[in-house]
Amino acid sequence: MTPLPRIAVTMGDPCGIGPEITVRAAAHERWRAADTVVVGDADRLRQAAALLGLDDVPVEAVPSPGTPARAPGALRVVQTGASTAGLPYGRVSAEAGGASYGYVERAVRLALDGRLDAVVTAPVHKEAWHAAGVPHPDHTSALAALTGAPRHAMMLATDELRTVLVTTHLPLAEALTRITAERVLDTVELAHAQLRAAGVERPRVAVAGVNPHAGEGGLFGDEETRAVLPAVEAARRAGIDASGPHPPDTVFMRARRGEFDVVVAQYHDQGLIPVKLLGIEAGVNATLGLPFVRTSVDHGTAFDLAGTGRADPGSLLYALGSALALLGDRGGRS
Repeated sequence: MTPLPRIAVTMGDPCGIGPEITVRAAAHERWRAADTVVVGDADRLRQAAALLGLDDVPVEAVPSPGTPARAPGALRVVQTGASTAGLPYGRVSAEAGGASYGYVERAVRLALDGRLDAVVTAPVHKEAWHAAGVPHPDHTSALAALTGAPRHAMMLATDELRTVLVTTHLPLAEALTRITAERVLDTVELAHAQLRAAGVERPRVAVAGVNPHAGEGGLFGDEETRAVLPAVEAARRAGIDASGPHPPDTVFMRARRGEFDVVVAQYHDQGLIPVKLLGIEAGVNATLGLPFVRTSVDHGTAFDLAGTGRADPGSLLYALGSALALLGDRGGRS
């Protein structure tokens, strides 16, 4: 029999909805389509199970992803760090931020050691990371630093639209200074490679402009002529079906209608608003350029819902399905 792919789900911020959606997702058949284990805190997951009325779901701490559960159907947890059971739901906490970063760090080490094929991440809180002294603003930059990836990019996708970001979590004024021809070209190449790996034979990559009307020939800014157009031309010389710069206010609509396979967006909100408008519960976040598959939920910690038992695991299940699909496209288990 072909061994199941090995996937770790990092639990996310203990004070957010991560523990609840993880427990709910673990009851789904998609969880069992892989050798799935949680990297997090068994105590907090037991609390979440009790909160959801799932006291019959055993939660077992295990030393490594390959350790089988003693009880049938148990949710296995690679216990990482101290118990977070005493932390209040819905509050920013340096302790929770440090714990959630520890889960990511442990999962990356396991993947780099060949113990995992993919990592799926539940949401973390950026303010909590900062309070804990974590030197990274988000999952994407942390994963790139922990793996030493020379190039990386964030892709957000639903069944209707894919977008890859040139810049991510930066103040807009700073993001504009980071939009260079080299960075845009790197992002186009990563998007092209990702879609090729996913089975798209000749991906059509649309590159959004930065300014209204894609600069209107320089009337509204020079980023298009200085950075975007040179990158598109370089990509085309390399054999990539890239086009642009396209006006940002219409390119996502055109992609959704099937004219393009992916849109390269220049900054965070330009790319994420169209995707999230289509439905957060059906979206997935993937990091391109890593030595293993990484997908994530397309939402935050939802502190207003944490501890209520009302959090929807749909995006986490979608992220698990996307990880399985990407592993299949890469030829299965590594």
